Parts: sequence; C-alpha cells; structure tokens
Amino acid sequence: MTTVKAYASPSATDDLIATTIERREVGPNDVLIEIKFAGICHSDIHTVRGDWGPQQYPLVPGHEIAGVVTQVGSAVTKHAVGDRVGVGCMVNSCKECANCLKGEEQYCLKGMVGTYGAVDRDGTITQGGYSSHVVVTEDFVVRIPEGLDLDVAAPLLCAGITTYSPLRHWGAGPGKKVAVVGLGGLGHMAVKVAHAMGADVTVLSQSLKKQEDGLRLGADHYYATSDENTFKELAGTFDLIINTVSASIDISSYLQLLALEGALVNVGAPAEPLPVNAFALIGGRRSFAGSMIGGIRETQEMLDFCAEHGIGAEIEVIPAEKINDAYERVLASDVRYRFVIDTATL
Repeated sequence: MTTVKAYASPSATDDLIATTIERREVGPNDVLIEIKFAGICHSDIHTVRGDWGPQQYPLVPGHEIAGVVTQVGSAVTKHAVGDRVGVGCMVNSCKECANCLKGEEQYCLKGMVGTYGAVDRDGTITQGGYSSHVVVTEDFVVRIPEGLDLDVAAPLLCAGITTYSPLRHWGAGPGKKVAVVGLGGLGHMAVKVAHAMGADVTVLSQSLKKQEDGLRLGADHYYATSDENTFKELAGTFDLIINTVSASIDISSYLQLLALEGALVNVGAPAEPLPVNAFALIGGRRSFAGSMIGGIRETQEMLDFCAEHGIGAEIEVIPAEKINDAYERVLASDVRYRFVIDTATL
C-alpha cells in the first residue's frame, strides 16, 4: 500500500476535507498515474451527498482524471512511463460477458466497477481522482493525444464521452438536426461535438442568458424553453435530442419536438423518475432512450476525435481548497462550464 494525498467526503452532510488514502501496490497489469488535473462532475455531488443511495465514507470522488504514468507493472504493454493518460468513470469490469467482449464495458452484465464508491474485484472500495495518484489496471487507462492539454482533457473523460457516445450511436452528422437540452458541463460538450460531426445544432435552455456562449461553441440556433412558443415553433423538428440536465423536465413536451422516428436520449440522471406519456412516443414512432458514458475503445476514439478537431472542455481551474465552493457553484449553475482541480494544490 502507498499513502497519497486526497480530498474526501467524510459523510453525506460534511464538506470535503484534505486527507490521505491508501493506494494498492502496482501489480503486473497495473499503471500508476500521477494525477495532474481532476474534473468536478455533477454526479460527484449527487454521489457524495447520498442522492443516488448510501455510500461508504470517507469517499474520494472524481472520475475525470488526466495525468502522467509514473510506473507500470511487469506485464503492462499498452502504456509506458511518461505517457499522458486519462481515466474516466470506470476502472474495471468482468471482461468476459457479451457486453464487455463487444467493447461496451460500461454495460458489463456483472456490473462495471466505478472509479469511486464501488466495490472492486479485490473487495476494496474504489477511491477517485481528487487525489495525487491512482493505480488502475492498464485496460481501463486511455491515451491523451498530444494535441490536447491535460486540463481541458480531464472533463472529456466523463462529459466528453457521455455526449460523444449517443451522438455517434444515433448518427449525428451532416443533414441531421440535433438539439441539446441544457448548456452546462455536459451540454457544452454536446454542442461542440455535434457541431464537429457536422450536424445542425440547436440549444434548448431555460433562458437566453447563455445564448452568446452557445453560438460561440458551435450551436446554429438557440431557444428558451421558458417561452411556450418554442415548443410550438419547433414541433416535429429534430432527429435527435440529447437531454443533459439532471433535473426533472416534462419529457413528453420534448418528445413532441422530434421528427418522425426521432430519438430523445437522456444522459442527465435526475434522482426522481421521468414520467412519459405513451402517446408522445406512439404519435411519431419516436424513441425515448438513455446512454451512459462509453466503452474504453470508444473513449479513446472520442479523445482522438477531440484532438483532431481542437475540442477541449471550457474550464475554470481551481485549487483543492475551493472544492466545496465549487460544489455550491455547480448547484447554482455558476460555472462556465467545468471546474477542474489542479491536483498540485492537494
């Protein structure tokens, strides 16, 4: 075991505090990563505050990890000391089920192992990226291309792949009309990626206060959902809608915005159920679907795509002592668009 610096949540109600945690020794198939930057995801807040179920504390969140390899195990072939690498939302899976064999480890039938707050194959509870170092099996470490700075690359390991995967799966591209609901940490990445894929992109946000940003990031159109005329004007318009918000919205109203055979894909994960009127689906052979991150192969594809198109997250880099303030600002939608922790400040 190796002791490393970290920021952890002591309970569902306490602020995160500076502490130390134990990392396992580097095994034959492991990679030791010196973490340089760690993004703050809304799901970090949901998890440490128990919104998605009870947790085992203390808990170190963080699954948007960018850093440099400092040690590799004797059997490692995919990474070398000095490589720029990333770790996203999972650090293990069974590697044997049908979904894992397809390269869709996020849908492992035996349950993928989350980067923090999950039971790993050895029975330990995983601890995340708000720390100085992490040990991860080589199969769940991806390469960060030279064209991407580590700070703007960190959020790509969750926000980037969470939006890239459904855009790729549902065929966003030239001739397709894509709407993005919400312009936050996920939404701003969806806009950038959909634009780079060649789609016609519309942002649907509560108000027009981020309109200038949305257009700068690549949106072709921007509408306020607080204006009831928006839903009348855009009825039957979109081939694909990516819903990025983590709050309850009137899904049936948004389904009416889909063209024939269009799909509304949820990537935000509100704690409460989202009721759907069946007639909103039946009326246009529409689909209401969900999508969760991407497999390791697709995550690498996403990073290469982002490097090729010059896409990084819009970030605000903070020192570790500002994490609790950042949490409150995320909840108040006061970030443009992703907080990234400089782990040198741990």
